[in-house]
Amino acid sequence: MNIQQLEYIVALDKHRHFLKASKACFITQATLSGMIKKFEEELNTSLFDRSKHPVQPTDIGKKIIAQAKIALQETNRIKEIISENTGEIKGDLRIGIIPSLAPYLLPLFIQHFMETYQDVKLIINELTTDKIKEQLKEGTIDVAILAIPLLDKDLKEETLFYEEFYHYGQLNSDTPHKKYIVPEDIDLNGLLLLEEGHCLRNQVINLCELRVKETSTLKLDYQSGSIETLKQMVDLNMGTTILPGLSTLSLNENQKTKVSTFVSPFPVREIGLVYYHHYTKKNIIDALKKVILNTIPETMLFKKDMCIIPIK
Repeated sequence: MNIQQLEYIVALDKHRHFLKASKACFITQATLSGMIKKFEEELNTSLFDRSKHPVQPTDIGKKIIAQAKIALQETNRIKEIISENTGEIKGDLRIGIIPSLAPYLLPLFIQHFMETYQDVKLIINELTTDKIKEQLKEGTIDVAILAIPLLDKDLKEETLFYEEFYHYGQLNSDTPHKKYIVPEDIDLNGLLLLEEGHCLRNQVINLCELRVKETSTLKLDYQSGSIETLKQMVDLNMGTTILPGLSTLSLNENQKTKVSTFVSPFPVREIGLVYYHHYTKKNIIDALKKVILNTIPETMLFKKDMCIIPIK
């Protein structure tokens, strides 16, 4: 048994195709197939069912592949220990970030980070929360920036900041000009939401205590994957929505008149760094956290008069 064999079975599990897995490992298909077959003979068990298309891991194969991923992460950790000891901050950092945060947070820190740490390459993917959790455990991303808590024992979380929620658009006709509002002031029949799969959608539903909208009474039943699209629909007087704080920083003067603040305790989402408990690249992740905290508005850094809205 060697590290290469572990890498090969993990690659085949990911791609479920011998040719694709061999290309990902920069070897021939025959070499990959032979090395995996030899590994199976050493273990005296079949790790993959080759009769299925695409190829599938066997039940025992799934357990061994899961352990192989841990072993590979720990092997990488040995290299990271050397890097940490020398104080080096270099290498690749694969980041997952939720779509409702990426357009507003990344521009605040990414240029400064790359200018400060020129030996680090950032690889960033926008992913839903469920995809992020999956890829953290698979080791295909190193760290994530998203709403927490996730309540997942396999993942570690570090709080970054608290992002307040605001109502955007016209209120109920009974309370059109209130400075501070409560969820009851919102016209739920006109509330525009992100589509299923976005944790922000769940938080808005929890905030507004919204359960089932009567679609028969709606003139427009619209769901989007983009906060910017929802903002534009509100600007066309097609409904209202809930915006997280960072997305309001770029509003023009006219748009700011449509923003309403909720009463205290102010509803917020807690944003944090999340990584697998077998994580590596501590120096780079610590540097990332430091840069983000230095670019976030100071009012978002402290938990005061707030109510964290759950993501489930």
